[in-house]
Formats: sequence, structure tokens, C-alpha cells
Amino acid sequence: MTPGALPIRVAVLGAGTVGAEVAHQLLTRAAELESRVGAPLVLAGVAVRDLAAVRHPSLPKELLTTDAESLVLGAHIVVELIGGTDRARELVLLALESGADVVTGNKALLATHGGELFAAADRVGAQLNYEAAVGGAIPIIRPLRDSLAGDDVRRILGVVNGTTNFVLDRMDEHDDTFDEALAEATRRGYAEADPSGDVSGTDAAQKAAILAGLAFHTRVPLASVPVEGIEHVSIDQIRAARETGHVVKLLAICERLTGPDGVEGVSARVHPALLPRRHPLAAVRGANNAVFVQAESAGDLMFYGAGAGGPETASAVLGDLVSAARRHVIGGPGLAAPPSSGLPVIDPGLVTSRYQVSLTVRDEPGVLAHLATIVAEHGVSIETAQQTRAATGGTATLVIGTHRAPESALSAVVTALGAASEVEAVAGVLRIEGE
Repeated sequence: MTPGALPIRVAVLGAGTVGAEVAHQLLTRAAELESRVGAPLVLAGVAVRDLAAVRHPSLPKELLTTDAESLVLGAHIVVELIGGTDRARELVLLALESGADVVTGNKALLATHGGELFAAADRVGAQLNYEAAVGGAIPIIRPLRDSLAGDDVRRILGVVNGTTNFVLDRMDEHDDTFDEALAEATRRGYAEADPSGDVSGTDAAQKAAILAGLAFHTRVPLASVPVEGIEHVSIDQIRAARETGHVVKLLAICERLTGPDGVEGVSARVHPALLPRRHPLAAVRGANNAVFVQAESAGDLMFYGAGAGGPETASAVLGDLVSAARRHVIGGPGLAAPPSSGLPVIDPGLVTSRYQVSLTVRDEPGVLAHLATIVAEHGVSIETAQQTRAATGGTATLVIGTHRAPESALSAVVTALGAASEVEAVAGVLRIEGE
């Protein structure tokens, strides 16, 4: 302990899986954490909504309170783990404006109100840390913010949602349907009772907005992140991907690009995509997460590990907590948001991609030639075309792979193909990444 160092009061907001684990470790590892900080970390209390709810057995009832405001105002550091945006925003702003540092794992809060919160922290010299908000136990915020601060990050590909990765991996490995794989994820505790935020891609989009803003030093509003979930990924698409040496992953993609007008900007998006099986992200299995960073000087970097779980996420929270507590001991300014680069968010329609389009078509001569003409009319060219299997009723399944083209043109191609008389149905559309 640093001579003369006073105890640092820590308030924990929320006693869910992660909040309870953080509080538990503050109580049971007090001596170890004190040796790392240089001062005692004192758990001032844990704010909860219902005092009667069943809690972690190691949490003393006298530490629980429903008066979150008083708890916040009496703390040096506030750990926000209640989730959501409205109530969390109120309490985090209260903490920052009182001069307390904040540690949060709330990606929805940061993606929605990050600009306001960092501004509040800057005004009073407080610190806002959020390592647990993107990849659970994976250290990705500090590497982007600190280790790569002198480099030029060009692109980020992330598998940042454990539920969707488990589902897609299960479909690939065990030939499960989407519903079967999601049921297994729920049984194992990887999926919430309401998994819509995960399978719709919303959770990953919030993380993409945070990563893009951090990597490119600019504000990326959540509303500017196009998102597609995995609800409509079929077992046929999974099998077709396997046949061509690919795997389907839900990717958060953040890029620094130059638009057709020569203006540099950034893009962030989330969608299921085909990855070559040789790509490092293709090996991310089960409910794990990984972030693949491409930087100008450092080259390709991979950050891999558990994306959720009480002890795992608590590890990232406690890392931020120790960092914030050390500042209270040795002094120094708060951790301000980096200066803005002013880079604009590029129109999603200008981002270039490659598509793989699966069609159910009439099994008759001249169909491919006519469909190739439709594709060409929109300024897109076909790279591959494969009839993967004969279907019943005089139809066949045709898989078309395109060359790289603007998203707007590719979207128009899919619409036009769906309207063609020879096409019975557009069975699926996947982008191709990592090649």
C-alpha cells in the first residue's frame, strides 16, 4: 500500500451475472487488489432493483441498496453493469458530473450516448473505461486506443457475438437447422430467453459502432450502421459454403475507405458473410469471440477469447477498475476521448462488396444467359455460377458469385433477379469477405 493512500470507495450498479462476480472478487481478493492499486478498494455497496431477489451467496445483504443515486454520490469509482440506456445514462452522468470515474460494460449505452458521456468526463477530468463493452474478456479497447495510437488502422473484422457464433458453428459442424442450433444455445445458457438482440445483429452493431469510433477517431452513430441478422441463414447456405471451402460468420466490419468522390471516410456494418476456411476468424468456434485488426504498420492482429460469462467479463471490468484506481493513488488527468479526425461516415451504398446469391430457377436452357444479362445491366459482373443440385418440380438451385461492386448496385441486382420470370425465389444472399 502506498503510504498515506486513502481507501477508494467503489459502487457497483447491478447484481446480475457480471455485477455479482465483480462484487464477489472485490470482497474475496481485497488484499491482492490492494497490492496492485496501492490503496484499499472498498466495496461501498451494490445497487439493485429488488432487495428480495436471490443473489450470489457471497454478497452480504447489508451491501445491497435500491438507492443508486446516494451510492453513486458517495463513491470514487462507479461500476455500471445494469444494462439498457435510459437509467444507465442517468446514473453514469450523475457519477461523472460528481467527479467519480466510471467503468462500464454497457455497449448499448456507449453506442447510443457515448459522445455525451465522454464530453461529461472531459469537463471534470474523470475517467470513462469500457473494456468489457465489446469483447467480454478480450482486451481490444486498450490495444486500439493505446497500442495502435501511432498506427493507421485500416480495417476490422469481428466475430463479436457469442450466441450467433455458436448457432452458426453448430449448423456447420452438426448440420443443425437454425431453430435446432438456437435451441441448443438456449439449453447451454449461451442465448437469452429473448435472443432477438443477438440473432438480429443489434448487439454486434452496437459493438461495431464503438470499434469504428475508437479505431478511426470519429463519431459513428448507431443509426448509420446497416445491420442484418442470421435469422434467415439456411442450412442449405451453410452446406453450400462448406462445399466451396467457406464458413458463414456474423461479422462486424469497420473500414477506413476512400469514396468515389475521393473523400476519405469510414464504414461500419454487420451482416452474415462467407469467410474462407483458411481465414483466422473461420477458426473461432462455439460461443467465443475474436477481433481481426488490419493496421498499416503493425499488419494483421488477432484478439481471441471468451466474449461473455461472469468471471470472464468481470476480468475486463476489474482491469479497468484497477487502472482507474491507480489514477486516484498516483494522480494525473482522466482518460479523455481522443481528438476527432472528422472523418465522415460513408453512404453504405458506396461500400464495395462481393455477393453470393442463391436462386431457385426454372431448369431450362438459356436461364443463366438471361440472368447474366440482368446482372450486367446493373454494372455488375458474374465471377462464378454453379448449379449446386437439381430440385423437384422442374427447378434447379443456381448459385451466382459476383465480382466486387458497390452495395447499391448489388442490392439492385438482387431485386432484379428476384423479379425475373425464370426465378422462382431468391433463396439467400451472402457477402464474401476475407479474400
